[in-house]
Amino acid sequence: MLGGVTVKKAIVGAVIAVAFATGERTLAADGAMLTKTPPPAPVAYDWTGFYVGGHLGYASGSSNWSATQAGAATPTLGGSLDLYNTFDMFKGTGSYLLGFQAGYNYMFPTRLVVGAEADVSFPSVLSGSQTMASALIGQVSYQDQVEFSGTVRGRIGYAANLGGMGNWLFYATGGFAYSYDQLTRTQIAGVSGTATPGTVENLFMVPRIGGAVGGGVEVALTPSWMARLEYLYTDYASHTVDFPAGAQRFTSDLAVQTVRVGLDYRLGTNGVDPDLFTKGPSALDLDWFAVHGQTTFIEQYAPPFHAPYSGINSLASNSGRETWDSTLYLGFKLWQGAEFWVDPELGQGFGLSNTEGVAGFPSGAAFKVGASVPYSRIQRAFMRQTIDLGGETQKVDADQNVFAGSQTADRLVITLGKFSVSDVFDTNKYAQNPRKDFMNWSLIDAGTFDYAADAWGYTYGGSAEWYTGNWTVRGGIFDLSIVPNSTDLDPSFGQFQWLGEIERRYDLWGHPGKLAVTGFLSRGRMGSFADAIALAQATGGPADITAVRKYQSRGGLDMNLEQEITADLGVFVRAGWADGNIEPYEYTDVDRTVAGGISLKGTQWGRPNDTFALAGIVNGISKIHEEFLNDGGTGILVGDGMLPHPGPEQIIETYYLFPIYKWNTTLDYQFVVNPAYNRDRGPVSIIGLRAETDF
Repeated sequence: MLGGVTVKKAIVGAVIAVAFATGERTLAADGAMLTKTPPPAPVAYDWTGFYVGGHLGYASGSSNWSATQAGAATPTLGGSLDLYNTFDMFKGTGSYLLGFQAGYNYMFPTRLVVGAEADVSFPSVLSGSQTMASALIGQVSYQDQVEFSGTVRGRIGYAANLGGMGNWLFYATGGFAYSYDQLTRTQIAGVSGTATPGTVENLFMVPRIGGAVGGGVEVALTPSWMARLEYLYTDYASHTVDFPAGAQRFTSDLAVQTVRVGLDYRLGTNGVDPDLFTKGPSALDLDWFAVHGQTTFIEQYAPPFHAPYSGINSLASNSGRETWDSTLYLGFKLWQGAEFWVDPELGQGFGLSNTEGVAGFPSGAAFKVGASVPYSRIQRAFMRQTIDLGGETQKVDADQNVFAGSQTADRLVITLGKFSVSDVFDTNKYAQNPRKDFMNWSLIDAGTFDYAADAWGYTYGGSAEWYTGNWTVRGGIFDLSIVPNSTDLDPSFGQFQWLGEIERRYDLWGHPGKLAVTGFLSRGRMGSFADAIALAQATGGPADITAVRKYQSRGGLDMNLEQEITADLGVFVRAGWADGNIEPYEYTDVDRTVAGGISLKGTQWGRPNDTFALAGIVNGISKIHEEFLNDGGTGILVGDGMLPHPGPEQIIETYYLFPIYKWNTTLDYQFVVNPAYNRDRGPVSIIGLRAETDF
């Protein structure tokens, strides 16, 4: 039995190895590691049935190309692109990919298995480029980037009985393949056709078709969950495109090799189990390995509002945007009290006005980077060590990035790796998760909490939490981005942030509450508003904060209160202050903030799973910050080109959440007075719809 479990661990553990390409990692299979025996799949496992699942892999590719000048009979230039991209842990990019698959298997009495499967994959970055030059065209760059790809394949295999367990499937697969690419030609020097230096021609969603072959091994972990390791080779036929400005025709092929691991969930043996629509899939918890997941769709719309002028960071009137993301939470127990989690995520869409125009931005699920096609990220990869120090034993329920188990009231928790600062600091049960409760940035965190993060809200670092009685003391150090509000983290860790927090838990009239105070100190290359204004006055141009950055500090302090009033009603308050003389580094343009609200379950009107919530926010900035914006400066999210009549940004958000089967549906409304601190614009109504499900 232990031998079978060990091999299962090796297959599932390949998720981590593929994600980070760090080589082999072996999990010990001795009894001391396991606190209980994982539930075995049936000895005579029946592979018949429909299934859906997800996969994580790493790809490499090549593309042979030739270029023909307009009017020429034969190609005049040619070359080959290497589409392999190594993983960059500080950029978060590489030629890894995430995707989905769905299919059907049928197993004969002889244990021969046949089936059909369709899949789609979205890479982080799977691209290659090459520079060419000649007297006829000057110097030109050509790039091929795979936006997404997929296959429709047949499968044939044998369900082997290994070690007395008939839950293994070895298979071969082959079929149709497709991809959609972005091809880019950039004129670097010289002239070609009408293309002059700086001319960029983008051909978006260029289709390719071809074939795929491969094979793999799959193992049933439980009656519903299966894990796989798979290799695919895809070869696409040559395709020709024209770049009219450059007067060139490019012909290219494409071949891609992918190694990927996956998880499948069986929907039923005789059709689809109807309980899936009402209850959803069950989470996978093998004690040593756990899987959870979520997907969220948000649509927001800002109807027409008064906007006599606009700047590059202004909120657009009469505009709508949507975002979608899907996250897998993969956890491994390492040893007593230690666990490792990795969270691959697909993201797509844009926030309103590309996540600009309001300091208290209306969607916490809208990142500062948007894309029309889904793309892959590894948002978290961290280890957590919990050391029990005594006191009452507390039950811990399984959740995203949390194993089921127990802990003592007094404990030490150490977290290291890549995660969000707000996973540990400034947490609040009523206003924390933009996928499930309030969505405004100034409610899910204090608007002044300028915590270290890349453009998606994650960074590398470490934290320590000491729980003793009703008190918790937290501290941490985290990496800042390479420049303020950047997609890239500082690889030298030369720009960083210290954090500290003290929390007091208590009961008020028999109902729990807590009060926390959080402080941060950032050390990095930041600009002061006074320097930017002085430079603008000297040059006659707009205030440019990027031109006056120097290594210095910026600090802030936040207060966070949550209080249960009844079993169904809770209230919360957040307030914060940050140094208003220096630019915010990562989060948003707020120097002082006060926010508060209520959250009420629907028990009193017979709908206990519904939630009604209401909150208000007042954000402000310093006088010198106002002057900077009036001189044409831009911040992380705000900058209307001028600010002759500044005022506090005031926001009300209310939402009503109700379940539809397994989906949590939310109707959200936000009302913004003085967006981006500008009395000349607005007020703005923002209507939102959210749909979320998880397991």
